[in-house]
Amino acid sequence: MVLHAQREPLRLEELPVPEPGPGEVRLRVLVCGVCRTDLHVVDGELTRPKLPLVPGHQIVGVADDGRRLGVPWLGWTCGECRFCMSGRENLCVRARFTGYDLDGGYAEYAVADGRFCFPIPDGYPDEQAAPLLCAGLIGYRALRFAGDGERLGLYGFGAAAHIVAQVARYEGRRLFGFVRAGDEAARRFALELGCEWAGDSLEPAPEPLDAAIVFAPAGELVPAALRATDRGGVVVCAGIHMSEIPSFPYELLWEERVVRSVANLTRSDGEEFLALAPRVPVRTEVETYPLERANEALDRLRRGEVRGAAVLTI
Repeated sequence: MVLHAQREPLRLEELPVPEPGPGEVRLRVLVCGVCRTDLHVVDGELTRPKLPLVPGHQIVGVADDGRRLGVPWLGWTCGECRFCMSGRENLCVRARFTGYDLDGGYAEYAVADGRFCFPIPDGYPDEQAAPLLCAGLIGYRALRFAGDGERLGLYGFGAAAHIVAQVARYEGRRLFGFVRAGDEAARRFALELGCEWAGDSLEPAPEPLDAAIVFAPAGELVPAALRATDRGGVVVCAGIHMSEIPSFPYELLWEERVVRSVANLTRSDGEEFLALAPRVPVRTEVETYPLERANEALDRLRRGEVRGAAVLTI
């Protein structure tokens, strides 16, 4: 499925089987997760993709040598800039990203830098493993940046939040779910995943939060999360794109509250999370679609109708 121009549907096309270059592996794609980042690329909110482009960066596939591997968003780094040299390769100034700078997994075959592929843990069916590779990894990094506070708010109950909730409960935290007003299905989903309370994202929490993670790409949730957070608390913005954050009074930030973003991931994040996931154990809830229905999956994600994560089966 190929993107030729942003804000246009993907097209089903026949392409040559890609040849791996030095250090690359070729994968026969089994499944590929459908991520909100893919939606930002297709809808033109991330503005500089290579075109034409095969999207998709939650790839589970079988390498030519028989290994089952996962391919995440971070596809290549230079290894030389000050960020790479200080353990922050997620901020590499020349980084290249799967399904954005590099063709991704909405296809029967893909190639990827072997250094940036992860072995998939045993016990995970392909479809359930795919969301771990972005929703899981970014959620895990966001959770680490949220600190160790007991009372955690999750804003937006999509693919990432439904994974993070399981990890947070495993760590003994108390969860509060924040969803769009009137979205009863999302509210029930949050409660099923262990939230002791779930309600309107713009309303106060039932008690002050130690930290909040904002997954929904809605800037108005940042002041709302600050308002819900106790003094010394942290608000983590976990998306790659967000609408403009409205102005808010300084008193919401005062008392040593912190607002920070999470960008991309490191290979260390991937190794840690994929070792942790089977111990929790994280169980992903997925909706599956054949490859040729990728546009339908993106439409459902755009409308907020996906419960858990959407995954393309190849």
